[in-house]
Amino acid sequence: MHENMKQDRWKLDAHVAVSATVDLRILETTDLHVHLHPYDYYADCPNPDLGLSRLAELIDIARQQSPNCLLFDNGDFLQGTPVGDYFAYDMGLKDGDLHPVMEAMNALRYDALTLGNHEFNYGLDFLLKTLMRSDSPVVSANILRAKAAQPEGDQHLTRPYCLLRREVVDRSGQRHPLCIGVIGVAPPQITIWERQILNGRVQTRDMVDAVRAFVPQLREAGADLVVLLAHSGIGPIRHTENMENAIIPLAAIDGVDVVLSGHSHQVFPSRSFADIPGIDIARGTVCGKPTVMSGFFGSHLGVIDLKLIRDAGRWQILSSGVETRSLRDAALHFTPPEAPKRNIPLNSPKVRKIVERAHHAVLSTIRQPIGQSKRAINSFFVYLGESAATALVAAAQQDFVEKHLSRSDLASIPILSAVSPSKAGGLAGPRNYTNIDAGVLTWRSLADLYIYPNRIAAIRVTGADIRLWLERAASAYHQLRPGREAQPLMDPSYPGYNFEIIYGLDYEIDLTQPARFTHLGELRDPEHWRIRNLRLRGQPLAAEQAVILCTNSFRAHGAGGFHGTGPDSVVFENDSVTREILRDYVVSQVNLDIPARAPFRFRPVANAQAILSTSVAAHAHLNMIAQFRPQVLGADAHGFMQVQVSL
Repeated sequence: MHENMKQDRWKLDAHVAVSATVDLRILETTDLHVHLHPYDYYADCPNPDLGLSRLAELIDIARQQSPNCLLFDNGDFLQGTPVGDYFAYDMGLKDGDLHPVMEAMNALRYDALTLGNHEFNYGLDFLLKTLMRSDSPVVSANILRAKAAQPEGDQHLTRPYCLLRREVVDRSGQRHPLCIGVIGVAPPQITIWERQILNGRVQTRDMVDAVRAFVPQLREAGADLVVLLAHSGIGPIRHTENMENAIIPLAAIDGVDVVLSGHSHQVFPSRSFADIPGIDIARGTVCGKPTVMSGFFGSHLGVIDLKLIRDAGRWQILSSGVETRSLRDAALHFTPPEAPKRNIPLNSPKVRKIVERAHHAVLSTIRQPIGQSKRAINSFFVYLGESAATALVAAAQQDFVEKHLSRSDLASIPILSAVSPSKAGGLAGPRNYTNIDAGVLTWRSLADLYIYPNRIAAIRVTGADIRLWLERAASAYHQLRPGREAQPLMDPSYPGYNFEIIYGLDYEIDLTQPARFTHLGELRDPEHWRIRNLRLRGQPLAAEQAVILCTNSFRAHGAGGFHGTGPDSVVFENDSVTREILRDYVVSQVNLDIPARAPFRFRPVANAQAILSTSVAAHAHLNMIAQFRPQVLGADAHGFMQVQVSL
C-alpha cells in the first residue's frame, strides 16, 4: 500500500482475533556493478549469463508467480564496467540527469535500495546526483555525514531506514495492511578504501552497532517485519568492531527477520557455506533467519518466500524458503503453462530499451584504438607465473611512480610494483579472464586489463612487510603432497584480486608447506612460510630494507589488510586513475613487447602433479607453460578447462 493510504487502515484492533495466511516473496539483486546489458565489454561479445535486462525477465516471472512481492537491491550498482566509467568520466552527470542504472531500476519498480562500497568510487557528488533521481528509498544506517557519540545522533548520508506500508492478499483473497521496515548497511572500510576521493566528507559506523540501535526504532514505528539489506559477506562468527563481512552477527540481532547479503560475490544458500555454526544451507538460514546472497553482475536473482500468519493483529513468520535463480538456468524458472499467471505489467521490455541506449553509446567509445602489442596479453596462467596482463600493469605503475619520485628524497629507495589480476576465473566463472590478441590495443583492451577505477599510490614498507604481503598472496594455493597426482592447485575460495605479485623481486613459493594465512587474511599457521629465497637485485631482501611499493589507492590505504598498508605508510598519491596511466604508457610505446614471466617460481614438488582450472580459450596458448608439461583433461561442470601440470 502506498504512503497516502489513510492512517486508520493501519490501526488494528488487538482485541479481535483475526487469522490469515499470507505468502510474501522478497526478491534481491546485488553487486550488479553496472552490468545492465547481457554483454561482456572486456571481451567485446554477448554474455547471456549476466545483466540486469536479462534478470528483469526473471523478476517479471517471479512477480507473476506470487501475489505479494518486494524487490530490493543490495548495493554496488554504480561501478564495474565501461558503462559506469563512460557515464562518470566521459559523459558526467549534471544536476537532474538520470543515470541509466537508476533509470533501469526505476522501470523495475524497486521497493528500496542500499549502498555498497563501490558506489563511492566516482566521488560523493557523482553518487548524490545519481541518487537524486531514484524513485525508491535509499537506506544506509552506518554511512554518515557526521558521527555522534551514539548511533541515534548520527547525521546520515541517506535515511538510515524506511517503512514500506503495503497491502497484501491472503490465501482467501482478503486484503491486509503490512508494514515492512527496511534498514541498510555497508562495510565501514569505505572511508579507508576511498579516503583519497572522499576527503573526509563521509564517516562510517560499525554495521552491527548501527543495526542494533535502529531495529527497536523500526519496531516502535510499527514495522511488522524487518528486512536487513546488508552489503556484507558471510565471514567470522563473532562480532569484532568494524568487521567487513558481518552477516552472521548481523543475522543474530533480535528484531531482524530477513537478511539480504552481498559484497563477496558469492551465492547463498550453497555448499560453500556448509558446516559453519549457525548456518543451515538446506533451509537457507543464518542464525535461524532466512538469508540470501544472489551472486554478482546480475547472474542470479535471490528469492525468499515467507509464509506469514496474522493472529490477533500480529504477524509472524510461520515458514520460509530460500533460493537463487541463475540466468544460466533461466528456463527452469519460467511459469509452467498450467500454472496461473497474475495479470501484472511486464517491466523487462522497458529495461531492455533503456540499457540498449547506454550499450551502443559505450561500444563506440571502447573500440577506439590506442596502441599496438607484439604479443597476446592474457591472464590464463597467472597462477603459474605467466601473465603479460599483470606484467604490463606493473610496468606502467612503476614507470609513473619513478618519474614522480625521481627528484624527491625517496629517489634512492628501491621501487617495486605490486599487481593482482583483475580477472582470473574464480567465483566469476570461466569467462573471467583477460584475453587480448596481439595487434591493435583499444580502450576495451585497457578495461580488460584493469577493471577498477582505482587511483595510483605508493607506500613505504620494509622487507619484512613484503614477505608477509607475499605470504598472504601464496594462500591462494592448496598445499601439495609429493608423489600425488591430480591435486587441485588453487583454493577456489581465495579472491583473485588478493593474489598480489610483486615485480622487481625474485622469489620462490614452496607449496609443500601449509598456508600461513586463510583466504580472508587471518593468521592460520605462524610456524610455516611458503616464500623462499626472496631477493632484490640479486641479494637477499633484508627484513629492515626500506622499499617503495607501487600499488593503488584502494590497497595502499588498507583494503585487504595486507601488511605495511594504511594511511601512515602512503608516501605518494596522485589523482590519475590507473587505467589512464596504462593508456599513457601504451601510447608512449611504439610497439609493446611485455615479457609474461612473473618474478616467482615454484620450488619443485617431487613427483607431484596439480590441476589448474582456467579458460577453455587458454588451449591456444599452452606453449606459454610448456615447462610445466601441460595435459588438457577437459572441462569441468562449471566450464573451466582442467589442465594437469607437473611441478
